[in-house]
Amino acid sequence: MRSVPQLDQDGQTALSWAVRHRQEGVVKMLLERKDVNPNKANKYGQTELLWAVQHRQEGIVRLLLKRSDVNPNKAGRYGQIALLLAVERGQEGIVRVLLERNDVNPDTADQRGQAPLW
Repeated sequence: MRSVPQLDQDGQTALSWAVRHRQEGVVKMLLERKDVNPNKANKYGQTELLWAVQHRQEGIVRLLLKRSDVNPNKAGRYGQIALLLAVERGQEGIVRVLLERNDVNPDTADQRGQAPLW
């Protein structure tokens, strides 16, 4: 099996490219590989999960959260967390998907001190 290139000329991984272009099939295929890091933040401090939540990609959020090593509580550069983003944007489906994970803490506050369920 060939290795997946780490970064392209714009600093994106194959996974980040697939998430940003809403390519669920490619995302699923890449997430099946152990050498793909779904928690790698881009140059703006944003993970693929944060990107998918921000852009209302519930299917991709579901795919990402199937991997046990995806950290749903990892904050972006500005302290935002996936659950708070979903709550703020009224994304009920994504909120439910996130809360299905045992490792999502609804009391985790962002750097502004806001927690999703306050």
